[in-house]
Amino acid sequence: MIKNLLQNYIKDYKITLTENQYEQFQKYFELLAEWNEKMNLTAITDESGVALKHFADSLSLLNFVDIPQNSSLADVGTGAGFPGVVLKIARPDIKLTLIDSLNKRLVFLGEVCAQLGIEAELIHSRAEDGARDEKLRENFDFAVSRAVARMNVLSEYCLPYVKVGGAFCAMKGAQANEEFKESLNAINTLGGKLEKKYFFELPENGGERAIAVVRKVKNTPQKYPRQLGKIKAKAL
Repeated sequence: MIKNLLQNYIKDYKITLTENQYEQFQKYFELLAEWNEKMNLTAITDESGVALKHFADSLSLLNFVDIPQNSSLADVGTGAGFPGVVLKIARPDIKLTLIDSLNKRLVFLGEVCAQLGIEAELIHSRAEDGARDEKLRENFDFAVSRAVARMNVLSEYCLPYVKVGGAFCAMKGAQANEEFKESLNAINTLGGKLEKKYFFELPENGGERAIAVVRKVKNTPQKYPRQLGKIKAKAL
C-alpha cells in the first residue's frame, strides 16, 4: 500500500496527510501504472519507487519553501504531474496550473484530476511559448519544475511565469550546485535573484536532491523567453 510506504518516507517531513489524501495517492499510483502500459510516463513503476522518488520527492519542496494559502502555482513541464499534482493533493488550497508540451500527458492528468477530485488548469504548450502568453506571463506566485533542463535554461523557461515578489523553485538531483553557480547570469538577466539553496537526501538512501529558490525581483525583459532554437544555441 502506498499509504504505509509514504507514511514511512515522510515521517520527518513538515506535513501531515489525512486518510483521504493517502487514498488519493493510492489512486494516483494505480492510474500511473495503468496508463504507463500504453504511454511512457515514468521509468519508475513499483510502489516503493513511486512513493519515494515521485511522491516523497515532490513533497520535499514543502519542507523548505513556505507556500502561503491560496497561492497560484505553475508546474512547468509537468510530465506525469510531478511535483504539481502531488503538491495539490497535499495542499488543496493551491491554485494549480499544469503546463506540458505533450497533449497525451495532459489527457492522463485530466483523468487523474477527475478521479482524485482535484482542480487544475491544464495548458498544452511548450514552456517558452506559454511564457509569452499574456494570460500566463508574470501571473503566478510560484513556478516549479523538476529535472526538466539545466538551471540556466530552466530559468528562462520558468521565471517569465512568475510575478514580481513570487518565486521560481527548481527541484534538482545530485551535482546541482555547479548548475546553480553557472545560472547566476541567466537568473539576473531574467529578473531573478538566487535566494536559497537546499541540499538533502531522500529517505532510505533515495539519492541526493537540491532545491533552488529564485525570487523574482523585477520584471522579465520582453525579449525573454527566446525561441527554443536560440535558447539551445546560446544559453544565458
